Parts: sequence; C-alpha cells; structure tokens
Amino acid sequence: MPRLKVSLFEGQPLFDVASYARGGPGRRDRLSPGQLAQISRTVRRAPEAVVKVLPRDANNFSSVGRHLGYIGRYGELAVEDDDGHSRQGKGIGRALMEDWDLDLDEHRRQSDLAAVGGRRPPKLVHKLMLSMPAGTPPQAVLAAARNFLREEFALRHRYAFVLHTDEPHPHVHAVVKAVSEKGVRLHIRKATLREWRREFARHLRAQGVEANATERAVRGESRTHKIDGIYRPMRDPKRYSTHILKKTQSVAADMLRGGIRADPDKATLLETRKEVERGWQAVSNILIAQSQPELAADVRRFVDHMSPVQTEREAIAEALRARTHGPRVPQQQPIR
Repeated sequence: MPRLKVSLFEGQPLFDVASYARGGPGRRDRLSPGQLAQISRTVRRAPEAVVKVLPRDANNFSSVGRHLGYIGRYGELAVEDDDGHSRQGKGIGRALMEDWDLDLDEHRRQSDLAAVGGRRPPKLVHKLMLSMPAGTPPQAVLAAARNFLREEFALRHRYAFVLHTDEPHPHVHAVVKAVSEKGVRLHIRKATLREWRREFARHLRAQGVEANATERAVRGESRTHKIDGIYRPMRDPKRYSTHILKKTQSVAADMLRGGIRADPDKATLLETRKEVERGWQAVSNILIAQSQPELAADVRRFVDHMSPVQTEREAIAEALRARTHGPRVPQQQPIR
C-alpha cells in the first residue's frame, strides 16, 4: 500500500512519515507560530469551516434562475451581488442572469453541444455553500463569506450570495458564474476546496469566530458527511439521497439477518488511522523538543480520545440503531 499523506498545516502535508516519523534530510524539527496555532485549534476541536459545491442537478438557463430564486426565498431575502448591491424581489434571478449575460453563455453552450454531440454540457454557474456549526453568529458568517468571495472572485467571476438562518447552522449560499469576464472557465478540484476552506476559516477568525480547516482523518473522524443523508428524510421526506437510501436498506437487511457484512474499506481506514497516530506522535515529540510540553500533552489526549474507526456501513448501522434506541454497534478500537 502506498504511503498515505494527511494534511494538517496550510499548504503542506503534516503526516508524511518520511519527514515527521523518522530522521533524514527532509525531517522538520521546528514548528512555526502558524503551525502551533493550527495544532492548538485542532486538538481543542475548534469548529470546522465548511465549503461545499452543491450537486450539479440541471445547470441550464432556466434551472439557474430557479436556484437564484430559491436562495433568495423567492423575494423574501435580499441577495447581495459582487458590486456590493442588495437585490430583492421575485425577479432577482432573471435580473442577475441578464446582468451576467448568461443567455449568451447558454447559447454558446448549446452551439458547442450540437457541434460535438454526446458530451456533458459545461456548467453555467457553480453553486456553493459556506457554513459553520450551530451557535456561530450568523452575521459573522455572512461577513466572512463576503470577504472570502471578494478575494477569490472579484473582478473575475460574477457572483451573488445570501445568508440563510432557517437551519441551526448559519450558512451562505453563493452562485458563481463559471466563465470569467475574460472567458476563463473556473474548475473546482479537491485541492481548490481545501484551499477555500482554509481561506474561509481565516476570514471567520478575522471576525472573531474560532474556526479551523483540517482534514477529517487528521481529526480522527472516519464517518463520511454522506451519513447525513439518513437524517434528511426524517426532517423532509422530499429530500433524500438515492445512494444512501439503497445503502441504508442493504445495512438494515443485514441487521435483520444478525449483523452487517465485513467491509473491505475497514483495512484502509485502519491503516490511515495508524499513520495519523504516528504523525501526531512525531508532532508531539517536536513540541516537547520545542519547549511546548502543555501542547504536547494536549496532542496525546487528543489522540487518546479519537473516535473508533468506522466504515460508512457501520455508521449507517449505528444511526439506525440510534433511531430505535438500540445498542451501539461494537466498534474495533484503533491499532496503535
């Protein structure tokens, strides 16, 4: 199995065994003030900033209008644009689309599609959501999102955004035009999302909100965000993930037969956990050598209290048992 790399620090891998868990020319033996602050936030479990790209769904001219109408709650909420203007009313979607010349983009898109044939059409817009956990001041989330969007897209890609507070966690919906004013298409990759999370967290901290941006594995979390799909139908029967629904039905059938099947992904998750723990141990050793014994002790406690490794099927089974107030699914403890 190839060596796994799990990132903690901004822009560089933390748990690269070659540089942290053994000696050698590439070994780093001092941590910068920024890295110390990142470690402190992580082991104190500071709230994690979230930046998501919403599902593609239909991305044609009419569907973009419907989405813009939805985020503005069909005229109830004011939508802020990249010029700093607030727009409100039922016609907000159409007005923005005309301002952004999306009708021309749609025409080009359809022309290219007819010429090539069979190819998936490119997006007209990207639909983003920036959020923080319940209890975060909504106006701070809005201000951080505004500053993040300005730094990332101003004078390049047209965008509009609005704060939603209808759920416990305050979140901002943003719509970003996929093609810039100079004709450059915005491509969003995993590395892009990681960088956006770090930047959004930085803007939140500038607003006085403690916010972090670390990878799930670094925090000892193996549960996937897709598990939330189990709970959506409980809140709104119209919202559900077909993928999660099928998995849930499969796990439920296994439970009725006496237990869930072994998951081949478990071995990979356990190997990742071992490497994460080795990396944290190496960081703890560096902290001690750097006269940071209290933070080193916090790191050890953090690792000791990591949740057991859990596959998606195990998480689904646990969620189903919790619904019926049954016992927790026995979990295998992490290998040290």
